[in-house]
Amino acid sequence: MAKAGRAAATWRAYREISRPGSPGLMSRVRALPRMVRRSLRGDYPGLSKGKLTMLGLAVAYIVSPVDAIPEFLPAIGVVDDFGVFLWLMTSLLGESGRYVQWERAGLPHGGHHYKGHPRRR
Repeated sequence: MAKAGRAAATWRAYREISRPGSPGLMSRVRALPRMVRRSLRGDYPGLSKGKLTMLGLAVAYIVSPVDAIPEFLPAIGVVDDFGVFLWLMTSLLGESGRYVQWERAGLPHGGHHYKGHPRRR
């Protein structure tokens, strides 16, 4: 059942990226460092410190040599890494798309409009 949920989330992320008017894949990828930086500073209210921590833990789990299911077990050893990877990618793509839309709308923390591009403040 969890596999079906991950597959559905991946499909929703793909549909979101390919929807007309939605930020494209490269736009979302380029926005990731800005999103993380502004979230840590408290400028972007869309990504909580808790969710940011979960994303960081997912990256650490994927690159860590310690796994819940050891890699040497045939066929199932990489399943846990792949599940975490799918969750991480769908979360990052979805959140970065919302961030790009937030940036385009020009809404800083507090919801007040500002003039100019957020990187040129």
